[in-house]
Amino acid sequence: MKFGQAWLGAAIAAIALVCARPAAAQIGVVSVTGGRVEGVTANGVTSFKGIPFAAPPVGALRWRAPQPVRPWSGIKKADHFGPSCMQDPKALKHVYGAPAAMSEDCLYLNVWTPARFARARRAVMVWIYGGGFTGGSTSQPVYDGTRLATKGVVLVSIAYRTGALGFLADSELSVESPHHTSGNYGLLDVIAALRWVRGNIGKFGGDPSRVTIFGQSSGAGMVAALAVSPLAKGLFQRGIAESSSGPIAVQNEKGISVPPVASAETVGRRFLAAVGAHDIAAARALPAEALVAAQARGARFYPLPDGYVLPDNLHEHELSQAGRFNDTPLLLGTNADEGRLLVPPGMTPAKFDALIRAKFGSYANAILTLYPHATDEQAEQAARDLFRDSVIAYGTLTLARLYSREGTDKVYLYYFDRRSPQSSFGPVHADELGYVFGTLGSHAPFWHSPPGSGDEALSSLMQNYWANFARTGNPNGPGLPHWPAFSASSQRVMYLDAHPHAGPVPNLRKLKVLDAYFAWLRKEAKKKRAN
Repeated sequence: MKFGQAWLGAAIAAIALVCARPAAAQIGVVSVTGGRVEGVTANGVTSFKGIPFAAPPVGALRWRAPQPVRPWSGIKKADHFGPSCMQDPKALKHVYGAPAAMSEDCLYLNVWTPARFARARRAVMVWIYGGGFTGGSTSQPVYDGTRLATKGVVLVSIAYRTGALGFLADSELSVESPHHTSGNYGLLDVIAALRWVRGNIGKFGGDPSRVTIFGQSSGAGMVAALAVSPLAKGLFQRGIAESSSGPIAVQNEKGISVPPVASAETVGRRFLAAVGAHDIAAARALPAEALVAAQARGARFYPLPDGYVLPDNLHEHELSQAGRFNDTPLLLGTNADEGRLLVPPGMTPAKFDALIRAKFGSYANAILTLYPHATDEQAEQAARDLFRDSVIAYGTLTLARLYSREGTDKVYLYYFDRRSPQSSFGPVHADELGYVFGTLGSHAPFWHSPPGSGDEALSSLMQNYWANFARTGNPNGPGLPHWPAFSASSQRVMYLDAHPHAGPVPNLRKLKVLDAYFAWLRKEAKKKRAN
């Protein structure tokens, strides 16, 4: 009996000891490519910040593809973000609201995981920041991954080079490249990060076979570019593009000629001459700050069809051929008042009329009829709406049509139109970000009015849609308003507003006129190429 009592006492003590411990330990120290990292756990999510995924692209590695990460000894405390890539410091602070630290040594990524065990096999979401291909940072407060990770996904945010440091093409660089091309270093950074995810994310409880890439603005443009990159094939299984102007293919479908590598090399050579660099060795010796400052004088750099990272002939009818794009489920959409952030004020009826007639030729009258502009206020709104429709909504709709027609997976289209009680305007470019990440109120001051009634509910709804899509390729789930797939025969869109619901494509009459205009531009461009 005494033995039985002693056994019972020991058992109770053991149970009490177990109960006093956490139900299961969070993932803490992880061995990744290059060494070991230790995360920080809070509110059921462990974050790992500032993990290097490539060697610093400095010195002789400036304007080269990312090289293997340099190993480190001991355990790296992953408790703070790496420095932002080089960009305009004023924009970094005042536009993006990110910490001031910048460096060419910037190829770091961050992981937020709710998983308690490496074998959890959670869906993975990889965030690619926007910034017009000239800036952006993973340390922007709006991109904090904690809240989205609580929806059951492993979230990764990745840095990439932008501006001249990320996309400069030059004939000398093309000669030294084993692939005889240059530019697209920023895209190669993202591809290197996705390869890191494939090789390491399983140790954080993620499933490397369920990776969703998602981004906004130029980050969404990167998603669209990766969708046609042969180097990215197999590195992701779904894509989300928020407020994208469309991939290079869509630009060509508009009749806009994307400069080939030779033209981009000429632009790059002129840029380097303007900063006093007579060859690449001299350009690599320049301070990065000098290159960033030179960009401020009007030079712009973008991904380009180089025949290596991206196909060198990106027209929709060619992409539709088998194997010309990475066929995955897509979720994409547009904000109701995109142009309010991006179109400068000061438009008048006369100025709007003149601009439209100069740009749209024989289609000008149809455009002017669709966009009322009798007063200064109307003219400003017309300019903003035309920007939204021609630059962002048209590209989004074209991409949805392409994938729904030629792809084997489903496409889901949204229209974000959450109206703040404090403003009569619709949501501007980037306003959906706080809802997606659950970081309402953390935008830079001019991007976001204070959250109003219903914002938290809409944010939770959108996070559930995004996380469900990452898990299954379908945003729908229990308790959510049904989001129908988009197709040519059923062009339905999910309206994300005070009363989320499915409806027809917004502003369709305007988009049809723009469709006819861009079709005419394509014919004209084809004639020029033939001559």
